[in-house]
Amino acid sequence: MNKADIAGKVQEVLGSTKADAERAVETMIESITKGLKSGDEVSIAGLGIFVTKARPAREGRNPRTGETIHIAASRTAKFRAAKALKDAVK
Repeated sequence: MNKADIAGKVQEVLGSTKADAERAVETMIESITKGLKSGDEVSIAGLGIFVTKARPAREGRNPRTGETIHIAASRTAKFRAAKALKDAVK
């Protein structure tokens, strides 16, 4: 299932136009992204929690040359599934 499929389901449920459904899905994704960018935790009941996690700087190796390289510190998005989602998938 991809973003277009989700927009199609939203359109069916709301009975709206395809453009309105796509805007609704896009707005939801943008809202989650903005929340994570600002460092907030985004919790959606029944689905799960989106959080950001800091990854420290570290040393790595170039697999082709074996040369040691420096990997900069970064932030990454993590998702923890809610119990309801876990139970539904079982």
